[in-house]
Amino acid sequence: MTEPGPAHWPAAAGQGGHVPGLTTGLTGRLRAAGLDPVAVAAVAAAALAEDLAGGIDETTAATVPPASAARADLVARKKGVVAGLPVTEAVFAVASAGLACTALAADGDLVAPGQALLTVTGPVGPILTAERTALNLLCHLSGVATLTRQWADAIAGTGAQIRDTRKTTPGLRLLEKYAVRCGGGINHRMSLSDAALIKDNHVAAAGSVAAAFTAVRARSPGLALEVECDTLDQVAEALAAGADLILLDNFAIADLARAVQLAGGRALLEASGGLTLASARAVAETGVDYLAVGALTHSAPALDIGLDLAQATSTIGTRDATDH
Repeated sequence: MTEPGPAHWPAAAGQGGHVPGLTTGLTGRLRAAGLDPVAVAAVAAAALAEDLAGGIDETTAATVPPASAARADLVARKKGVVAGLPVTEAVFAVASAGLACTALAADGDLVAPGQALLTVTGPVGPILTAERTALNLLCHLSGVATLTRQWADAIAGTGAQIRDTRKTTPGLRLLEKYAVRCGGGINHRMSLSDAALIKDNHVAAAGSVAAAFTAVRARSPGLALEVECDTLDQVAEALAAGADLILLDNFAIADLARAVQLAGGRALLEASGGLTLASARAVAETGVDYLAVGALTHSAPALDIGLDLAQATSTIGTRDATDH
């Protein structure tokens, strides 16, 4: 079960057409990254509007002469994996058509402290007004990618893969799941409609694992379907019902190994619950196919990235501008 593709995106995200606020080139780069340009532009616009709250950037209006232009660099302060550079471009593009961005790194790159990631040029006012919104998204997405890379590295060579969950920030799922991919993880379902996951409450409502499985199969025969199991007995029940993807919830290492033996290759197995980086390799070495890690999106620390006003022209040339 993998992340849905363009068929599940809004109709406005089709392969043609202009997205307001975005250049054709940026729209193409977003699509090439598997991102919906319409959704990205909407996130950028909403975040910028939230920061202005119906008013203007009072500090910038008071301190930056209207004719000022500059170049600013977005610079990594810490080592990590960058993600969200085209999203950052979208923020600046939505903020002002007069701003131009040049990426100096690529999403998924391991970056070092002091490394410039993206340059933005144009009027100083819009750069500073959009600065925090751009950094909020870039730092968060890069943090998700950095944490994902740590998990992926921890299980490298085992044959297992790191998967995310639906434990995402409301409104940012598309972007956070993209960041997981940049970090070397893979996506679980994008929404409740593109795949089914029978969990404990569904089993309780249906009466048994087999009853829940049968009900979903009867309603949606071709839908990707995963069954959550809390015990080895439930695993046996799910296998007997014909499940080909089973989530092993809060299983001890020994029980994960027993579940792998019990499945005997008849179903893909996903370990979930109570996983840590320290135990990740031992879990993967049991033979499970996936490790589901909600922390990738709900607990990733932001990667420290700043914006430095590196070059200015006109009346701002003697002004000291720093990232705040």
